[in-house]
Amino acid sequence: MAELERPERLQIMLTQDELAALENWRFDKRMPSRSAAVRELLRRGLASDGFLMAELGAKSQEFGVLMPNGDGKTPPEQAE
Repeated sequence: MAELERPERLQIMLTQDELAALENWRFDKRMPSRSAAVRELLRRGLASDGFLMAELGAKSQEFGVLMPNGDGKTPPEQAE
């Protein structure tokens, strides 16, 4: 059996709005899969902050994707 190109698995839970935002971005950018879209967004996010690792002691609740009641398309401050 061939060795996996990406041997590490990451499972995440998303709200419906976060999943909608991911799918909208994925289709807009013509990404081949959800996994590819998540990897690209993760890479971009880390690169934009100038580092490739989360700070030690950072809590996951500090890294929300969308504000509650978002529609996956419009930033919450514009969703009226």
